[in-house]
Amino acid sequence: MNQKQKSEAFTIYLILASMFIAALVASNLIFQKFFYWNPFGLFRFELSVGILPYPITFLITDIISEIYGRKKANQVVVAGIFASFFSMGIILLANYTTAIDNSPVNNELFTKVFGLSPIAVLASMLAYLFAQFIDIRIFHFWKRKTHGKHLWLRNNFSTFSSQFIDTLTVITLLCSFGVLPWSLFKTLLLSGFLFKIIIALLDTPVLYFIVYLFRNRFNLKVGEELKLIE
Repeated sequence: MNQKQKSEAFTIYLILASMFIAALVASNLIFQKFFYWNPFGLFRFELSVGILPYPITFLITDIISEIYGRKKANQVVVAGIFASFFSMGIILLANYTTAIDNSPVNNELFTKVFGLSPIAVLASMLAYLFAQFIDIRIFHFWKRKTHGKHLWLRNNFSTFSSQFIDTLTVITLLCSFGVLPWSLFKTLLLSGFLFKIIIALLDTPVLYFIVYLFRNRFNLKVGEELKLIE
């Protein structure tokens, strides 16, 4: 690659990393709202809205893993952890301040919406830490085994495994902390895992298209990775 292409590749990496961090932090902030989804009347999913941006993080780490390599994917995961804990600290500070009388959002409402966020972030981070590193490890295991071929295989196998671990861990911790009642455990576990599997299957064509664009733009062979300055 020439210098211009290296600069472009690094800029794209930064954009992907920022999208990853934004999706992760957003999912931790909005998790307390729940909704249901009943596609074609086949199954009623009961889900937290926090799950909506979360699959994006796994798609992005798969893109980075495929194009930039395992080390760069792990770096983004670590950056996401720091960003989440940093946002948790800001929320804690904001929650301990006292609202003025004419504040549009009073203390009670702010605490109700954001007060549990630090617990959610802690639970999410433990689940996320396990899931993302497992996702990246499995992805590259299959990449080596298939010599860079069969992108759909490593994309789905890595995501299925990591998403089950993520869903099980975060719901168990939230129920243990009393954020969610144990009566919802089975429903949320099944709904969350099935929803993530569906999203993983749907995002496979998206992954193929994005990888195709990268390979075409930077003249990459199948399985070849971009090397950025460490």
